[in-house]
Amino acid sequence: MIDQRLTKTTALALLAFVLQQNAASAETKTLYIGMNGGNFERAYTEHVLPPFEKANDVKVVVVPGTSADILAKATAAKDNPQMHVMLLDDGVMVRAIGGGLCQKIAADPVLDQIQPSARLKDDMAIGVDMGMTGLAYNKKLFDEKGWPAPTSWMDMADPKFENAVVFQSASASSFGLHAFLMFNRIQGGSETNVEPGFEKFSDTIGKNVIEFIPSSAKISEMVQTGEAAIFPLTPTAVNNLKDKGIPVEYAQPKEGSVVLAVTECVIANNSEPELSQKLAHYLLSAEAQSLALDNGNIIPSNINAKAGTDAANAKLATFKSNMETAKVLDWDAINQNRPEWNKRWNRMIER
Repeated sequence: MIDQRLTKTTALALLAFVLQQNAASAETKTLYIGMNGGNFERAYTEHVLPPFEKANDVKVVVVPGTSADILAKATAAKDNPQMHVMLLDDGVMVRAIGGGLCQKIAADPVLDQIQPSARLKDDMAIGVDMGMTGLAYNKKLFDEKGWPAPTSWMDMADPKFENAVVFQSASASSFGLHAFLMFNRIQGGSETNVEPGFEKFSDTIGKNVIEFIPSSAKISEMVQTGEAAIFPLTPTAVNNLKDKGIPVEYAQPKEGSVVLAVTECVIANNSEPELSQKLAHYLLSAEAQSLALDNGNIIPSNINAKAGTDAANAKLATFKSNMETAKVLDWDAINQNRPEWNKRWNRMIER
């Protein structure tokens, strides 16, 4: 009889434990955040997001993809959002805001710590990663040839780089579009007049291009094989390649680099508006951005974020110096004409 009572007691205790665990599990909510894959996803998944998950008893799932991929997913699900927060390149984010996909990031003391240039369109989106597109080069190849480091966007048109320029597609990549628009400015054009760029690109930089690539994923391979000498890239991407032992260096063009911010927005009408705002505020915090800097070379927009190492502090100081000459593009004009430009680029340049 004692054994039978013990058995019943044990069974009831086990049942209570299972019910308690199921209830706890049911209380754990899940947020979905869209962002670039690769280094960005790794840094956030492994280092930035866990403290937020622990503090708020929530699971944050990354939906990886390019900015264009994430925008397409958000647009397709506009009436029934599947994501809660998304991180997009600034130019793509302007399109997302114009499409009604974002809601304003709520007022919070952390917003006062963000550099003004990172706050877009009345805080409908705010930068979490401040970047820039400039020039990068194959340090090993340059040393072997005795070439000086590049100093101008027009260096890509130098005859010595024949079949050694790698250029990202301006119709598919922010890096390629930035480089083309800076070339266009040098030729006398602007974001509202790209005729000089289209007229002169093929006979200058274009004739040196060994390959137009849709993204920068292939650059590391082409540097190691010696095919790629010079190409548009960001300091963050350069530092990530260097961390892997790829012999590349960043060079700030004398005409200026192009500001490239990765911005966040809270997706309008999502299923967890309060928790989504809380996540957005956390990603803007000095704590989160310091973790992103140390573990992903991701440059903070929060002025209070600190690097954990002397090497990271040196990178941050160099970046801030280069930002003094960085250019901001007219994204309203760009997005208004981008579909037509893409067709012209694919027809005239990459044909």
